[in-house]
Amino acid sequence: MTAVESRPAGVALTPSPAGQRPFGARVKAFVALTKPRIIELLLITTVPVMFLAAQGVPDLWLVVTTTIGGYLSAGGANALNMYIDRDIDALMDRTSQRPLVTGMVSPRECLAFGIALGVISTVWFGLLVNWLSAALALGALLFYVVIYTMLLKRRTSQNIVWGGIAGCMPVLIGWSAVTNSMSWAAVILFAVIFFWTPPHYWPLSMKVKEDYARVGVPMLPVVASNRVVARQIVVYSWVMVAVSLLLTPLGYTGWFYTLVALLTGGFWLWEAHGLQNRAKAGVTGAKLKEMRLFHWSITYVSLLFVAVAVDPFLR
Repeated sequence: MTAVESRPAGVALTPSPAGQRPFGARVKAFVALTKPRIIELLLITTVPVMFLAAQGVPDLWLVVTTTIGGYLSAGGANALNMYIDRDIDALMDRTSQRPLVTGMVSPRECLAFGIALGVISTVWFGLLVNWLSAALALGALLFYVVIYTMLLKRRTSQNIVWGGIAGCMPVLIGWSAVTNSMSWAAVILFAVIFFWTPPHYWPLSMKVKEDYARVGVPMLPVVASNRVVARQIVVYSWVMVAVSLLLTPLGYTGWFYTLVALLTGGFWLWEAHGLQNRAKAGVTGAKLKEMRLFHWSITYVSLLFVAVAVDPFLR
């Protein structure tokens, strides 16, 4: 994401002189601070919920303003996360090229950028969407920065479980943007993402657990065996799939969503149990294939929420 040379993890760089930070590279660095790939997932859960809330096509201008506000808010949270975690980012392989580590952006610039995005996004939501959505977006930002990054991440192996609440908030924001209220449909989809987050992230943590162990972050795969982690993944997976099926009996979705939820959820459970079986057998390294579930988790949530958006048109 940044125009710098690679370097070994653990070797922190001093801020680059102004003359060595070209404008284009600086722009890319500030964009990288927002973690665009993570925000893509957040928006995938925001926009489809707006279709469900509207039971059809929502106001397109509202979709645009909600999407922009969501990007600004999540981007601000991610920038502040990088500011706080800059010490451990310099020691981890997968984060060693982040803008603060390479010196493309200074810590002061990152802090100001993150705070500015948080303020702008809150005002944006309040004036152009509604103040309920503004409060939810601000709450998500504060939860991610304060509760997860500052309090939970370095202290408990349950960090991603409770810290993942911030990633569930876009569902509520999407619903409130359309209705300026809450409903059980939004709560159910919130719960789907809540139970999706641990089995989505733990396989990745299994892959890079040496990174987390090096910096003392107690992700579950660092402090527990693969067998224990895989068992937890299976438990959360079953609950996630069960919760995803609650929308239909409560009357919020029809046959199309139910079919997609059953097929994608069934394949998820197949992959989760496959991972558990390999972990039980003592398989390690590349043969554990933990990243298969991680990659499928992204496809799963994308397909499920596309079904959320399409279903109102087929009822």
